[in-house]
Amino acid sequence: MRPLTEAETRAVFEKLGKYIGENIQLLVDRPDGTYCFRLHRDRVYYLSEKLLKLAASVPRDSLVAPGTCFGKFTKSQKFRLSITALDFLAPYAKYKVWVKPGSEQSFLYGNHVLKSGLGRITENTAQYQGVVVYSMADVPLGFGVAAKSTQECRKVDPLAIVVFHQADVGEYVRNEDTLT
Repeated sequence: MRPLTEAETRAVFEKLGKYIGENIQLLVDRPDGTYCFRLHRDRVYYLSEKLLKLAASVPRDSLVAPGTCFGKFTKSQKFRLSITALDFLAPYAKYKVWVKPGSEQSFLYGNHVLKSGLGRITENTAQYQGVVVYSMADVPLGFGVAAKSTQECRKVDPLAIVVFHQADVGEYVRNEDTLT
């Protein structure tokens, strides 16, 4: 387990910035202590400094997951955000999308959100902006990328894709053996 390099930190913060903007600072300097990001086996973990000190005494081979996995680096050194980060992204999300109850299940199976399943969308959402997907009961379901801006969403065909799927809570069941 080691600190992120400058290039790795930039990649992680750019990805997080798509979803929570300047609120990244709120993830690091929290009222309950200082938190940090660490790299272990190509995965980026988010953990408190107290837990970091405790994890330092565990041998690397025995350490499975020192904190919450925020994502991993691919072999081409691109950062891929994981669904396990949803609980930390949802409270600080700048742009949100709410899906109708009928299309919640479709999204949870890994499909994109169509205009016909769109309940609400945050005003001034730009195209290709990172969004957090909620149910109409304000339960975070996952995250994705806006395929259309808020203005375009009003005019498009009901079968047009509005949000590209990236991750959803259904992955806990579908990929339970690979999530750490």
